[in-house]
Amino acid sequence: MSANKHIQRDGQEANKVYNDRSLANDYRHLSSILKPGMSVLDIGCATGFISKDIAAIVGENGKVTGIDNTESLILSGKESHMDVKNLELIHVDLFDFHPEEKFDLIVSARVLQWLSNPKEALLKMKSLLKPNGQISILDYDHTNLDWNPSPPESMQTFYDTFLKWRQDAGMNNRIGEDLPKLLNEVGFHSVEKINSDELYNDERSDYKSKIGIWSKVAGPLQMVEEGYLDNDLRLKAIEEYNHWVETEAISMTMKLNEVRGKI
Repeated sequence: MSANKHIQRDGQEANKVYNDRSLANDYRHLSSILKPGMSVLDIGCATGFISKDIAAIVGENGKVTGIDNTESLILSGKESHMDVKNLELIHVDLFDFHPEEKFDLIVSARVLQWLSNPKEALLKMKSLLKPNGQISILDYDHTNLDWNPSPPESMQTFYDTFLKWRQDAGMNNRIGEDLPKLLNEVGFHSVEKINSDELYNDERSDYKSKIGIWSKVAGPLQMVEEGYLDNDLRLKAIEEYNHWVETEAISMTMKLNEVRGKI
């Protein structure tokens, strides 16, 4: 379930990002298709904080299985949600996952953006669905990130380099827009796209930390080590962007779509 390259994240920092997520805030339209008794697979579940909200809706007669290929996230999730009886978290890669039973619904949030083989992943997901099963994929179009006002030039340069780095690794920067076509190509029908843009402004108490995510993305040295970025520019982008967040930032909109399909 991995792309050719991986961003090196600080474990505790990553856990906090995932632990702050919820179904209501971070997969907000999904509840409309959740029903009691459903069996649901959550692919790339991280620490399972969205998974446990899904488990609450499908109820004791339903079950949620969350899988992720990062063991530390699964271990953290198991500790956090040990009291959720209808939730199982498993450390496994999607392509190595061979469950005995198939699922009514498969969901995956912000995962395909990191894959160099999204079509193969969708085919694998399709093979894990029951007849008449449904899929829901939530993902970004990184090519249309909207900052208000524009951030410092150093961060704009970093972001353009980040997109180039991703593209060279085989990742699709506009996967959120391309998903309907991909789902049709692998044989799903009744495909629909639901706008799920993330708007961060001062109506949210956490908007500065959310907008500040790009300083964290610029933190690792990976793009410097691979020759994509000068380290002085990386450090300048972080410093100037943090200042911009504190003094000028009004809002940031990340373009996000939920795309559903049936078999």
